[in-house]
Amino acid sequence: MCEETVKIEGAVAAETAETTAAEITEKAEETVETEPLFEEFVDFETFSKSDFRVVKVKECSAVKKSKKLLHFVLDDGTGTDRIILSGIHAFYEPEELVGKTLLAITNLPPRKMMGIDSCGMLMSAIHTVNGEERLNLVMLNDAIPAGAKLY
Repeated sequence: MCEETVKIEGAVAAETAETTAAEITEKAEETVETEPLFEEFVDFETFSKSDFRVVKVKECSAVKKSKKLLHFVLDDGTGTDRIILSGIHAFYEPEELVGKTLLAITNLPPRKMMGIDSCGMLMSAIHTVNGEERLNLVMLNDAIPAGAKLY
């Protein structure tokens, strides 16, 4: 390795160390809260009735006249598009979700929202940081095919 390469690599490592230290300090000052676990148990038979499937986002758009809802057109592996509406627009812009691989529960009865049938629910994780609600969609590895079942 030449001397110039070593100097550049050392500078990059130092910058990374500074960034990491700053991020660690910032995170140490955060107060993260999650909801407590349910105390009630669900028997296996009830749980096994839930059909969790991998879905691919084909299209995503804001629902007109709604500040919260996003309209998803999803590939669920059946060959027929699945429509799911989700109240996550405060956390995501539609264009950043197109092409993502997500997790959905697909055997909920259709629910009409803003005149549109929503056929399922996208899974997400919710927590608060310093009193501010945060939401993260459960995003999966793109190598997992649409329609794969979660066990």
